[in-house]
Amino acid sequence: MNWHLPKVGREHNRFDMKNNNLIRFVQSLVLLPVMFGGISATKITQNALISKTNIEVQGSLENLAFNQAPDPRAVILKIKADAIDAYFKARNMPLHGLGMKMVLEAEKNGIDWRLLPAIAVRESTGGKYDCNRVPNNAFGWGSCKISFKSPEEAIETVARNLGGNNPNTARYYDNKTTKQILQKYNPPSIVPHYAQQVISIMNKIGPEDTAITTIEKINANT
Repeated sequence: MNWHLPKVGREHNRFDMKNNNLIRFVQSLVLLPVMFGGISATKITQNALISKTNIEVQGSLENLAFNQAPDPRAVILKIKADAIDAYFKARNMPLHGLGMKMVLEAEKNGIDWRLLPAIAVRESTGGKYDCNRVPNNAFGWGSCKISFKSPEEAIETVARNLGGNNPNTARYYDNKTTKQILQKYNPPSIVPHYAQQVISIMNKIGPEDTAITTIEKINANT
């Protein structure tokens, strides 16, 4: 349970911090079509490959254009969201289906895409045991004293704070590593080994670069 009580404040978007690395990654790929009802990578043949020379970078990630191919950003987001939802579904956790929301908010706020789901697993077993005093708080946010209108609002709020984008809590979370964020979320003096426990869950959800790893494996098998 988090010991800081967040207050509503001005947001700022750190999405641009991630653009350059992702653009370089996309430029290095031989893009694969992905079936968005679920990634059917094993059915992709060599003839379906689109040359990376078809990629046009127009200043930012959002302006990447692909000839006859899905937006690479959408492909990467889908891979990450599917990894989260697969973890939740396999364990019958109520937050199943919210993987994409967690990924989008993580990207928007510049935090590891696995951090929110891992905290939810540690705090409430993925929504099975939400804070019983307030609704829709699967993250233990605000020591279980803060309610949310929906799980989506909870995701937005926690991501904004952990990303350092709430001026009222930025001193705790801004410009911190994932481990440092977790040590502020629940200090070792209050919950020993909390950071290590959450990071262990993160690693079970998938590696940080799971999208790159997945596409490299697809390429190797085609």
